[in-house]
Amino acid sequence: MRAIDLIHDLVAIRSLSREEQNATAFLVAAMETLVYDRAFIDAAGNAVGIRGREDAAKTIVLLGHIDTVPGDIPVRLENGILHGRGSVDAKGPLATFVMAAAAAEVDDDTRLIVIGAVEEEAATSKGAHFVKSQYQPDCCIIGEPSGWDGVTLGYKGRILLDYRISAEMGHTAGQASGVAESAIAWWNQVDRYIQDFNADKPLLFDQLIPSIRSFQTESDGLRDSAEIRIGIRTPLDFDADAFVEMTRAWATDAILHAHSHEHAYRSDHKTPLARAFNLTLRRAGTKPRFKVKTGTSDMNVVAPVWQCPIVAYGPGDSSLDHTPHEHLIVAEYEKAIDILKSVLEKL
Repeated sequence: MRAIDLIHDLVAIRSLSREEQNATAFLVAAMETLVYDRAFIDAAGNAVGIRGREDAAKTIVLLGHIDTVPGDIPVRLENGILHGRGSVDAKGPLATFVMAAAAAEVDDDTRLIVIGAVEEEAATSKGAHFVKSQYQPDCCIIGEPSGWDGVTLGYKGRILLDYRISAEMGHTAGQASGVAESAIAWWNQVDRYIQDFNADKPLLFDQLIPSIRSFQTESDGLRDSAEIRIGIRTPLDFDADAFVEMTRAWATDAILHAHSHEHAYRSDHKTPLARAFNLTLRRAGTKPRFKVKTGTSDMNVVAPVWQCPIVAYGPGDSSLDHTPHEHLIVAEYEKAIDILKSVLEKL
C-alpha cells in the first residue's frame, strides 16, 4: 500500500470518538497487506499491528489515536495538500507510524507495536488506558502533530469540573440571586484564583488555563437550574485535589463533580529516544524543535505507568487541530515517514 493511499483512505473514513469501528477495521486490513506479523483489533477496540517476536529484548510502542472530533471537512487532495478531518489530528501521525514501522529495518531482537487508539478525543482515553496495562515498552512515541522537524516532550494536565445548582423559581424582580447568577459568581471566584496563580508565571506551560466548555440554564416553572462545565489545563506538580476541594467550598448550595483528571507530564530531552530524533533531524539538514504543549494527549495516560523514554511526533501543524481548515501537506507527511524510519533503525 502506498503512503498517500493509506492516509487519504483513512481520513475519508468518519471516526468520531466511540464510532471508530470502520476506521480500525480498515487500518488492521491495511497493516495485514504490509510486513506486520500480526494485525488485530484488541479488547478496547484499538487497531494494533505488531512486527517482531513477543520475547524480543526491546519493545517500541508507537501509540497514535484513530478518533477525531466532530466536523465534516470534504476530503480532497489538491496541489499536494490533503484536506479532511483528522488529517492532522491525528491520522497523519498514525499513518506515519504504520508506514515507517513497516519500512524500518530492525533486528530480530526488536519488536515494534503500532496502535491506533480509540477515544483519545473523548477525554476518556479508553484505548490508552487499556494498553497501559498490556505492554511495558522500552520506549514510546505518541502520534500527535509536531511538524516533521519538531518533537514534543510534554503536555499539560487537565481536569474537568461540572457545577450544578437548582432552586425554587423566584421572580426576576426579587432580591434573591438566581441560579444563573450563583453559577457565574462561582466561576468568577475560580477565575480570580487562576489569575492570581498565574501572575508570576510567564510561561503558558506553567500556568492554569481555564475554559468554559458549556453553560446552560433551564426551568420547569417551579424550579430553576444552571450547569457549567469548565476545563482547566494544569501545570506540572499541581495539587488538583486541594484545588477541587477549594472550588467545592465555593460552590454554595451546588453540586460539584470533578472528573477526567490527567496529570501534566514532561519527558527528558536527553533520553536515547530524544537523542535519536535530534541526530536524525540534524542529519536531515534541520535544527530540531523540541517543544511542550498546552493541551493533553495519551502521553499523560501511559507515561506515568510505563516510565520509559517517551516523546510525541508526527507531521502537521497543530494550530489546525479541531479547526475547519484542517489539512496536511503531503510532502511533510512523506518526510516524517523517512525521519521516523531512521529513528526506529537507530533505536
